[in-house]
Amino acid sequence: MSDDAGSVTAIDHWRIQDSAKAQQGGADISVAGFSTEGWYPVSGRATVMAGLLENHAFKNDVFYSDNLRAVQVPEASGNLFVTPWWYRAEFALPKGAAGRHALLRTNGMIASADIWVNGQQVADHGDLAGAYPVHTLDVTRWVHAGANVLAMRVHPGDPRMSLSMGWVDWNPTPPDNNMGPWRGVDIVQTGPVQLDFPHVLSTLSLPDLSHAALTVKVTAKNLDTAAHDALITGTVAGVSVQQSVHLAPGQSRTVSFSPDTTPGLALDHPKIWWPLGMGEHPLYPLELTATVDGAASDRAAATFGIRSVTSNLTRQGYRQFFINGKPVLIRGAGWAPDMFLRDDPARMEAEFSYVANLGLNTIRSEGKLENQRFYDLADRNGIMVLAGWECCDKWESAARTGGSPWTDADMKVAQDSMASEARLLRNHPSVIGFYIGSDNAPPPPIARMYTDTLQAADWSLPVISAAVDQATAEAGPSGMKMAGPYDWIPPSYWYADKLGGAFGFDSEVSAGADIPRMEDLARMLSPQEQEALWKYPEARQYHASADWSTFAVLTPFDHALAQRYGAPTSLADYVAKAQLDNYDNVRAQFEAFNARMDAAKPATGVIYWMLNNAWPSLHWHLYDYYMNPAGAYFGAKKANERVHIQYSYDSRDIVLVNHALDDAHGLQAGIRVRNLDGSVRYEKHLKDIELAGNHTKSLATLPAMAGLSSAYFVELDLASSDGKPVSRNVYWLSTRQDVLDWATSNWYLTPLTQYADLTALRSLPSATSEVRASTRREGSDDVTTVTLSVPASSRAVALFQHVSIRRGARGDLALPIRWTDNDVTLWPGESLTLTARYASKGTAAPVVDVSGWNVAAQSVPANVTQETDH
Repeated sequence: MSDDAGSVTAIDHWRIQDSAKAQQGGADISVAGFSTEGWYPVSGRATVMAGLLENHAFKNDVFYSDNLRAVQVPEASGNLFVTPWWYRAEFALPKGAAGRHALLRTNGMIASADIWVNGQQVADHGDLAGAYPVHTLDVTRWVHAGANVLAMRVHPGDPRMSLSMGWVDWNPTPPDNNMGPWRGVDIVQTGPVQLDFPHVLSTLSLPDLSHAALTVKVTAKNLDTAAHDALITGTVAGVSVQQSVHLAPGQSRTVSFSPDTTPGLALDHPKIWWPLGMGEHPLYPLELTATVDGAASDRAAATFGIRSVTSNLTRQGYRQFFINGKPVLIRGAGWAPDMFLRDDPARMEAEFSYVANLGLNTIRSEGKLENQRFYDLADRNGIMVLAGWECCDKWESAARTGGSPWTDADMKVAQDSMASEARLLRNHPSVIGFYIGSDNAPPPPIARMYTDTLQAADWSLPVISAAVDQATAEAGPSGMKMAGPYDWIPPSYWYADKLGGAFGFDSEVSAGADIPRMEDLARMLSPQEQEALWKYPEARQYHASADWSTFAVLTPFDHALAQRYGAPTSLADYVAKAQLDNYDNVRAQFEAFNARMDAAKPATGVIYWMLNNAWPSLHWHLYDYYMNPAGAYFGAKKANERVHIQYSYDSRDIVLVNHALDDAHGLQAGIRVRNLDGSVRYEKHLKDIELAGNHTKSLATLPAMAGLSSAYFVELDLASSDGKPVSRNVYWLSTRQDVLDWATSNWYLTPLTQYADLTALRSLPSATSEVRASTRREGSDDVTTVTLSVPASSRAVALFQHVSIRRGARGDLALPIRWTDNDVTLWPGESLTLTARYASKGTAAPVVDVSGWNVAAQSVPANVTQETDH
């Protein structure tokens, strides 16, 4: 019994087929010897579409142009996804000792499933429904040593009709509505007493953080028809725990350990988990074993972090979070998984490395809630997570006027979903709250069910009524605002005191379109779509948003681009102007919230809409589907520097921001205002600057100046006391202001009556940039250092230089890649060194490509010069 006690084996592959083709019943399909000839072999967490993609079942790339509209499988007819699909797998069990139990655990099913094991139906789709509920079935009586067969008939999903998953206007609807076991199915082996749901509650002493009291809980369940005595032993944070428990047949009990029973659980000087930028992110292990009659029956393990999370409402009624007693400005973005829910651990890890590289401290998940790996990565990287249910569709039908009410079956799925998610999330120090509503707060019965279920799961974190400014009796006012914009507005918008301006907590907001770089547009758009992108602002773009959506056209963005920078003359010109705009606008959004994080009317949080995309998109991302960082990425990265110097569009103030908890001493700052020709119109140097941790400081206000060119620059530098660079920031501004027409605002846009004039940037003469590059190998990574220099003899500023790295002269881009800085601007006589880290691959020497607004493209080798262990 002890050898396999507590073992969990994931079903790592299936064979799947449309039930319209495989018309046998589950009793036949789930027996040994059943022929699956013609079925598709797929991975363990594959939805139907993901499985078909694994099998290259489609003639054309469904991510290119509008090919997804015409998804067809060769020789198939009719709609593939209106009938159930069969999932069949074989699994082996060892010869077992008496008392061993086999459990079948489903971790979420879209939309529902009937299940057979070895010819016997063990579950019905009425009981096994919903994207998030975890269900465990004891199948001991139907399995045997050796080969066993599992068959699932998975029923189609419709997010308007079931509590599954919908995509609203993020992207086209997946043709299969994500039907399948998207979080996987496990085979669990245990003895007569099972351990489940281990978790740790910590109470931290504030403000000194010198003591933590731990309470450990685990559910012990007797799976037998006879009573058992079980000894529960283990360690938590290195402290031994032990307790005996008597369990009647079928009985479940919560076994608890606390400082009252185990004094060692009162920790002195615990290691404290902090968000990114505020400290380290240490984790503790929990390991428990249940022993019955001297043999191990089951094991349970978890990791956890010790930290305090609270929130309150500011005097203006907005939610403010406190981590370990310290106020924190939430600077985050909205998460999107792959559109077909394909499971890619390496990509997910790379995405978290991007979030950390961006300097963000939070991810918001509006539905599309992820698996354990996601939260483990968030814990390790210090990225806070605001999780919650998604908007629209069935999840909010009962909250909308005219929406369909929920049935008792819906309520059960929702309650099971809430309980399962609470158990998944509660051990993770990265998780700081849960939205029980998104665009609408749930009605009273549903809100009560959610909060009661969370309370029963020992939920200790803030429960937020909605992402909009609504309240529930159970969770109180949300403290959130969702007042737009979602489409183009100018950088100055973010400094306003209205709508989506930088005050309070913006739960989802951005200026809309984020245009990928040229190489990615070629991967996603047909030549006709590429031409329409720069020529026809009214054209609907399949890759902008769901094709029925307001956002399927880029008209506000395109019009602003033409007004501010000049009408595009080619696709390359359009993309170059878009990168300038995206950088400028995204930087301003985060900087405006920075500037007011400790104001009398504080900005407490901003969630950029969005972090990433479920498929290649022209909208709402900080990095594109191909993970190729562009203007939006580097604008966000610049704004979210830990210690940062910035310009305020409203007051012309130069502001320092310190997101770290430690004070900064002896800083030096340089402020210059330059005309287009590079001449300095204003200059100021400041020394011995003190900057308190977790605070801002206003350094100076730029005076009114005569003689400025119509487009001009503000160049800001911040250095440490010993002269080492800390922050550098360059703005391109206009003497003609953007003027917003607030009176005609709507939920997604505020129009303008006047646009800034930056068209003079087109007249910049060509600049010279000298490039030196080298690469060193650190373990499995290459680290390339690039120095850009503009010689003093150059005629002009080198505006917005972008650096990319290829694997060889004609090789692929090195992606994913993490830069220290990029999209940089230098004047004659200046130089800057950038560093990039990316995975080593192949033998070709890296090649650095450099281009810019007014800098000719060039490529230089970056040969590997040394290798080091890392």
